[in-house]
Amino acid sequence: MESKNPVFARSNEWKRNGYATFDAPGSAQRQRQRPADASARTLEDWYTKPSATPAQSRRMTLDDVVVRTGSLFAVLLVGAAAGYLGVTRAGMGFGAVIVPALVAMVLGLWAQLSKKVRPGVMFAYAALEGVFVGGISAFYASLYDGIIGQAVLGTLAAFAGMLLAYKTGVVRNSPRFTKVLLIAGIGYGVFMLANLASSLIGWGNVYAGGGALAILVSAFGVVLASLFLVLDFDHIEQGIRNGLPVKESWRAGFGLMVTLVWLYLEILRLIAILRGND
Repeated sequence: MESKNPVFARSNEWKRNGYATFDAPGSAQRQRQRPADASARTLEDWYTKPSATPAQSRRMTLDDVVVRTGSLFAVLLVGAAAGYLGVTRAGMGFGAVIVPALVAMVLGLWAQLSKKVRPGVMFAYAALEGVFVGGISAFYASLYDGIIGQAVLGTLAAFAGMLLAYKTGVVRNSPRFTKVLLIAGIGYGVFMLANLASSLIGWGNVYAGGGALAILVSAFGVVLASLFLVLDFDHIEQGIRNGLPVKESWRAGFGLMVTLVWLYLEILRLIAILRGND
């Protein structure tokens, strides 16, 4: 099944436009099916197609995805520590953590929409997004003791639950599932931008004062982010099954990291709203 996720669909590799290799899956079968009267043009295409380098020949594995995801998270955690200490020790204000978030947003779009895999951009995103996550976490921690640990445990629990549901077939990806989820994600993103704009101009926001509506909207965000993990799991599985080049494990790991950070922030906000209503 062809990937419908924009992060992966932008890459030609996810559309199986591969390189000429001696060990490419199905190469022996194609040779057996090669017609004896192949045209000169066809033969020319076979022999002029660029050969893969050793790095391009090696195929993506689950270990590759885990290593890339872990390295990105390591950089994100360093950035988060800097953001947390900047708020708690240096008195860094809210605006100081918003700027890195805006820059990270631009870098994230660049990394996701680029046809070329860009690990450097992904690491820069992880560092700046980490500063934002650490700063926001520090603000919430100043109001509610232990909230960071609760949010981390909630994120890990949601990740484990969705992975179990995916592996057991309780939740599976499909073209319709992807379409509905992407539409819901875009709608939620537009709503969040409108809510932010309303807050900046003094009209208030849906989370102000807590209440049932704030809890409902925040819970929807948690569910939506959790369901996006299904897309990440499916695309990683597709990439491994289709024998994509190892470089694509960067794209897979980056997508998973972005979703997990989003999920953490949604859970952090939901816990803050629930504890604020106590």
